[in-house]
Amino acid sequence: MDLRKIKKLIDLLEESNLAELEIKEGEEVVRLSRVPKGTAPVAAPVAVAAAPAPVVAAAPAPVVAEAPAANALPAGNVVKAPMVGTFYASASPGTPAFVKVGQQVKVGDTLGVIEAMKMFNQIEAEVAGTVQAILIENGQPVEFDEPMFVIA
Repeated sequence: MDLRKIKKLIDLLEESNLAELEIKEGEEVVRLSRVPKGTAPVAAPVAVAAAPAPVVAAAPAPVVAEAPAANALPAGNVVKAPMVGTFYASASPGTPAFVKVGQQVKVGDTLGVIEAMKMFNQIEAEVAGTVQAILIENGQPVEFDEPMFVIA
């Protein structure tokens, strides 16, 4: 399925009151779902492609061994990865990171970006506060729902 079609489906889901949308095109299946407000923070609806969609084959293998334990997280709002991809702390190599530990952030401030299928997706703060921890390193692969930042 074309990435432009998936982007349009995400836009339609954001504009509607739907919680979930599933589209089948031949053997390809795309399922979009939105987490209701008040639950886990997610920056955008999540697209999941079922086999044999080429989207799944292009995703990098997740690194499970480096994931921090949930009980080791500092107190605060945990920002989790909304998708699988590669995390980048800055807009380009050689530029300063979007945020550092101890920095104040406002709602909507960019915390980092995740590259997925050659598209860069901004990860934005959903709460205002101070960055307590950055749980992932620049250039590291991330898995869906993996803790990335703690803001208190």
